[in-house]
Amino acid sequence: MLIRKNDVVLFQGDSITDAKREPGHELGRGYAWMAAAQFGRMYPELGVTFLNRGISGNRVGDLQARWEADCLELKPGVISIYIGINDTWRRYDRSDPTTAEAFAAGYRDILDRTAESLPGVKLMLVEPFLLPVPEDRRHWREDLDPKIHGVRDLAREYGAAYVPLDGLFAQASA
Repeated sequence: MLIRKNDVVLFQGDSITDAKREPGHELGRGYAWMAAAQFGRMYPELGVTFLNRGISGNRVGDLQARWEADCLELKPGVISIYIGINDTWRRYDRSDPTTAEAFAAGYRDILDRTAESLPGVKLMLVEPFLLPVPEDRRHWREDLDPKIHGVRDLAREYGAAYVPLDGLFAQASA
């Protein structure tokens, strides 16, 4: 099992992870909260602590800047990372692109720092996804797809569990 007794599981990323975190709802109202609730029902004897440090609007560079305080200092045993759609989105809404190479380099920096500071940590990388609505989003693929491939490559390289979220959403919306 990926999660062991008394582990700290950290969800890290952007608004998809954040999911309206606030006092009294520290896990947000999205997948981190649902996963923690389901796991707690299934394995209450494991005493696992779940943390959510997703921040709406974050890009890989933002994660790099806050990685020490919002990840490494928390000493998690398991880290789930969902990041990337804002790295694409900002190209189109602010003319502030993140190249696929810069995205992969920033992500690699996070993973290298994690491996150095938290040997034995288990990683789960969740690929960013894009729904084909509204219609103008379809052309975002040219920017997002290379980033998705970069996340897949990093998951293989670092032995991380991988969640092919874009592929799953593409199948569901076909």
